[in-house]
Amino acid sequence: MNDTGSAAAPGHAGLDPAEAARRLAEHGPNLLPGSAPKTLLAIVVGVLTEPMFLMLLVAGGLYLALGDRAEAAFLLSFVFVVIGITLAQERKTQRALESLRELSAPRALVIRGGLEIRIPGREVVVGDLLVLHEGDRIAADAVLLDGHLDVNESLLTGEAVPVTKLPGEDAGQLFASTVATKGVGVAEVRAIAGATAVGRIGQALADTVEPASGLQLASRRLIRNLTIGGLLLATAYTLLGWLWDGRGLLESVLAGIALTMAILPEEIPVVLTVFLALGAWRLSRHKVLTRRVPAVEALGAISVLAVDKTGTLTQNRMQVAELRLPDDSAHGEDATELPEPFHALVEFAMLATPADPFDPMEKAIQQFGLHWLTDTEHVHAEWTPAFEYALSPDILAMTHVFRGDARDAHLLATKGAPEAVIDLCHLGAADAAVILGQVEAMAERGLRVLGVARGEWQGEAWPRSQHDFDFRFLGLVGFVDPPRPEVPAAIAECRGAGVRIIMLTGDHPATARAIARQVGLSERAEVITGAEMAALDDTALRERLRHVDLCARLKPEQKLRLVQLLRADGEVVAMTGDGVNDAPALKAADVGVAMGERGTDVAREAAALVLLDDSFASIVTAIRQGRRIYDNITKATRFVFAVHMPIIALALVPTLLHWPALLMPVHIVLLELLIDPACSVVFEAEPADEDIMQRPPRAPSDSPFAAANLRHAVIQGLGFAGILLFGYGLLLGQGVDAAQGRSAVFIALIVGLFLLTLANRDPSRPALARASAKNPWLPRMFGGVTLMLAVVIGVPFFRGVMGLVVPDAPMLLAVAGMLLAALVWLELLRRTARKR
Repeated sequence: MNDTGSAAAPGHAGLDPAEAARRLAEHGPNLLPGSAPKTLLAIVVGVLTEPMFLMLLVAGGLYLALGDRAEAAFLLSFVFVVIGITLAQERKTQRALESLRELSAPRALVIRGGLEIRIPGREVVVGDLLVLHEGDRIAADAVLLDGHLDVNESLLTGEAVPVTKLPGEDAGQLFASTVATKGVGVAEVRAIAGATAVGRIGQALADTVEPASGLQLASRRLIRNLTIGGLLLATAYTLLGWLWDGRGLLESVLAGIALTMAILPEEIPVVLTVFLALGAWRLSRHKVLTRRVPAVEALGAISVLAVDKTGTLTQNRMQVAELRLPDDSAHGEDATELPEPFHALVEFAMLATPADPFDPMEKAIQQFGLHWLTDTEHVHAEWTPAFEYALSPDILAMTHVFRGDARDAHLLATKGAPEAVIDLCHLGAADAAVILGQVEAMAERGLRVLGVARGEWQGEAWPRSQHDFDFRFLGLVGFVDPPRPEVPAAIAECRGAGVRIIMLTGDHPATARAIARQVGLSERAEVITGAEMAALDDTALRERLRHVDLCARLKPEQKLRLVQLLRADGEVVAMTGDGVNDAPALKAADVGVAMGERGTDVAREAAALVLLDDSFASIVTAIRQGRRIYDNITKATRFVFAVHMPIIALALVPTLLHWPALLMPVHIVLLELLIDPACSVVFEAEPADEDIMQRPPRAPSDSPFAAANLRHAVIQGLGFAGILLFGYGLLLGQGVDAAQGRSAVFIALIVGLFLLTLANRDPSRPALARASAKNPWLPRMFGGVTLMLAVVIGVPFFRGVMGLVVPDAPMLLAVAGMLLAALVWLELLRRTARKR
């Protein structure tokens, strides 16, 4: 959907929207070559190569060899069920990822029908007029028609030095995927998609293949090891049944296959893929776009949140709040008129500002000046700078040079950090101290302060530095950017969750302290400046950062060093950024967070998350969601291993004790089809625990596959398995028919699966206790389990295939007894675990 636009610059009408739509339909979307979503064939082939599927085919073939056609048909029919479930899960995951890619696709500002509108980059067509600003990634090959740009073309040339672009066919060639690092311009699109320079050499702007997360890699190692162990155990079990128990070879192989299917926790990869993808989708509903899905798992471990002040903690709605002259006379925002002595200060602040500014402070200057000085001699809309000295790391001020009436006479307008402007004016120590005292007083009230100066210069060749001019200090302009109303509560929630917040700002230390005080960011008033950071070595700075929460007068490149030192100190760091220079730090952070509204394309592409509303509260929501997702993966993992224990035991132990077989492949496949949806749906939808934001961040080394979590699950499942085996043994000892005993145990196992789900939702509560938060999928799961049992027991065909019978009253009583014992066991284990 396109954003509604504002009026375009005069002289640029752009394409008619109808013509643009026609060209899009004719030539296709502006997409570079990239990986496509999985096809139906690829998904089916993936299922065919799964160990569980191969074992299903072998087992079906063996049933046919044994003459059990009904069981073979029933078992092989599950092939299509498995494919159907896999397709459904894959499609659900794919839809979630596609919706995220749709949101994260590069966007372009174009002129159509005389209006500037922002559209997805894929909708750009040949002939479109692109409006380009600093930090924009160019959406297509184009020619600059108007303006001036510096463009980083390192993607194509490998050369990091920006190239200057001027209007014209030769000097104004722009290429898709390169980045505007400076300036403003309007360009006409000449080529899109594969016809662009980057498309011709086969490079993709975005790679749609998500890298595997740490959890996914750990799960693959675990499953590989369990598969090897399971195959060895199943082989030994097969030989044991054939050579020791006296069964036929085919029956022994069938029993071995059943054991292998019982051991393999194939649900784990499904759980991780679905949970992380749907978690990213859920985050997008909270205005947090996940560009790299593996970042979702890192959210719950964040221990330090390094955030920009402007636009994240504050509203980024700058307005001029105060003017102050060197004689200390002031003009406040509540005044009804602008006295004459302040006119020159506002006039030169406007002259030192671009006519079409992008920066919020510069916009505020122009709005304020036009409000007070329109229809006076102090507004010079027709003036164009003859030369500009840009803001630089060495001089935090910018100067516009205007030609005067005389041939060699030039008028200078400068604005910037008060310290820099004072230095350019070559003021004495006493005068500088007075002005810096004014700056300090304004900053203490939360104002962001700029100094303004004017100068005159005679000459033809421009000096190399602004320092070579003589300036006269005109005064100070103070800006207010009020905190976002939701920030104090969000910061309090973060601190309660053990997440330390560090403010990053280029503002004055006093401004940083004032905002920090207003939002309750930190009780420590100490501030470290960029200059102080530069003077410290890594060891000293790392120690200093342990005691400081406010970083002021910070240069963008210093953020990278800050992130690296915090990570080296063992912290899991999330960092926000919006500029081109923030990209290295965003990439170096454990979770880079870019601003969606005011951030540049480069920052958004380097980040793992994008805040669509630039709100700090959205970051806190993301942390809460990240913790919930990790908790639910842990619960689902525990459930999977707990359920597999009775399945393994019921497949293995009866043979060792020379009892009639309990579980065969048909039973195990049916159980697997229950376990998978139970994990993927019930636990993924589990609401967050009440205390989720009162806990400290988890250690990065923590894992759902940690010994403690798996040990609890194994003990939980083994106890349940012991109860079922004990019940089966008692029934056989009383002369109960094997089919009746199998039916009672099977029903108890299926219902027990639901009990294990309840027990692993919240280990702090009894399994049947009413949870404080509802899970909408629990009643649906219970209904599905009941319906499945009714079909398996009630329909003669299924009942015969499964080797079951309709249970009578004594059998139902035995089922109730086993389930009651299971409840007692789960409660005893829960209480023991809590005490420990």
